[in-house]
Amino acid sequence: MRILVTGGAGFIGSHYVRQLLAGACPGYEDVRVTVVDSLTYAGNLANLPEAHPRLEFVRGDICDQGLLNEVMPGHTAVVHLAAESHVDRSLHEAAEFVRTNVGGTQNVMEASLRAGVERVLHVSTDEVYGSIDVGSWTEESPLLPNSPYAASKAGSDLIARAYWRTHGLNVSITRCSNNYGPYQHVEKLLPLFTTRLLAGQPVPLYGDGSNVREWLHVDDHCRALHLVLTKGGAGEIYNVGGGEHTTNREITGRLLELCGADWSSVRQVADRKGHDLRYSLDDSKIRAELGYRPRIPLERGLAELVEWYRNNQAWWQPLKETA
Repeated sequence: MRILVTGGAGFIGSHYVRQLLAGACPGYEDVRVTVVDSLTYAGNLANLPEAHPRLEFVRGDICDQGLLNEVMPGHTAVVHLAAESHVDRSLHEAAEFVRTNVGGTQNVMEASLRAGVERVLHVSTDEVYGSIDVGSWTEESPLLPNSPYAASKAGSDLIARAYWRTHGLNVSITRCSNNYGPYQHVEKLLPLFTTRLLAGQPVPLYGDGSNVREWLHVDDHCRALHLVLTKGGAGEIYNVGGGEHTTNREITGRLLELCGADWSSVRQVADRKGHDLRYSLDDSKIRAELGYRPRIPLERGLAELVEWYRNNQAWWQPLKETA
């Protein structure tokens, strides 16, 4: 059995690849893994095992249809994670997000179809729904994205769905809440704040910090991805939530305590354009149908996160210099 993971040198992709190679994914203990990654700033070979007999790495862009047509044949399944994913960058580089997230996804779906791939998983985000004042989004909620990043991911979802509806491609879509964990790039909120605080530097908090996010540990997310890959239905969408919501101000307070800092380290900065106020997923579908349950509570996950960044400065320090 062979599985191809796009974006497999990134944060979530590399975690899933490490799970696969460690035999932690039921039914895939001996799977051979091909990673396709263009190694932009967010992709890092240091996220993957240096050498593994069941791992093949292909450096390439998912926007290169010829490359995908060449490497895709012979794979049983595809997990499509490659994407431009940072909201702040999308405000200034929207064209690149559309190119990669929409055009690249179309290429992945087309190459999967041509190669006769049996199963495809397209990984998306809760941000495609926009912002919700009260309650939680279900999979039937309308797509109302508010940033170029979120809009490009919504477009990619629709492309994936179209390949199922038009061509019968066996593809499912997941939409997850905010991820965190080891090996996450330092541009993201939790590693940005953690690494700055560990270095004795101030952290920038948008606005008054009242924006609410739902947090999901990457290990729980990857378990959910494998459940959907192996048990999900063709054309189905599955929300993947962590079940724990905090304001950005609350999460900042927890990180300050864990890093041994106080509120004098926080600098309030102008809010981001179009900053969504609140995210919340109703993930009862994946829980009821596939038996998903998150295992890592936020309190434990944050403590382990800070400890990992404290002990792995050699990994993240070079990223700080280029971020």
